[in-house]
Amino acid sequence: MPDLNFEIVGAEPLRYAADPQMIFKLKIDNTKPEQAIHTIVLQCQIQIEATRRRYSPDEQKRLRDLFDEPGRWSQTLRTMLWTHTNTVVPGFSDSIVADLPVHCTFDFNIAATKYFAALEDGEIPIVFQFSGTIFYAGISGMLQVGQISWTKETKYRLPVGVWKDMMEIYYPNNAWLCLRRDVFDLLYQYKVRNAIPTWEQTLERIIPPTEEALPDDGQIDLDGQVH
Repeated sequence: MPDLNFEIVGAEPLRYAADPQMIFKLKIDNTKPEQAIHTIVLQCQIQIEATRRRYSPDEQKRLRDLFDEPGRWSQTLRTMLWTHTNTVVPGFSDSIVADLPVHCTFDFNIAATKYFAALEDGEIPIVFQFSGTIFYAGISGMLQVGQISWTKETKYRLPVGVWKDMMEIYYPNNAWLCLRRDVFDLLYQYKVRNAIPTWEQTLERIIPPTEEALPDDGQIDLDGQVH
């Protein structure tokens, strides 16, 4: 049975897709090239190794929503699941570089989005864990089927700028926020009642101009009052 080694050799945004996608360039080496690969049905779990990088003071502030105060990070900062993906790799003998697509989101209800958006620069440590099915030519030339070992994985440091470039392509100077329906209805009523033309102006009306103007435990109602 073939023995495969995996390596991520690059990453880039996919342009002109219906939703944001990151394309990771996956190099696959077959250590037994005499057993030609017909097809690989590849599954991949991707995790963010959040403990394997340093964070600036500003990044630490933005990550409080995920990991609480930095003083508790020894307990709260952990490797976190990003996503699952899959692809079908065409036939090869020695090695191949295949595209591994990863669908992304700018929904700030998603932990991975909060994490990526909080980072200023540097790299994001990521681990790719592989599984799936290999269809290959046996010694007799007959088609054989085998499973990828669950121990197969590779690590990659994704430049933060690549993720930011992708979101700028799909959401230039925009962010995406999903609200509970009842909260949206209240906000919409406030917008209509006050004849405010845009959502940005609506939020600017009810949110203090600077973060410092709102106490850490403060709350704002839709009349713009701080409690």
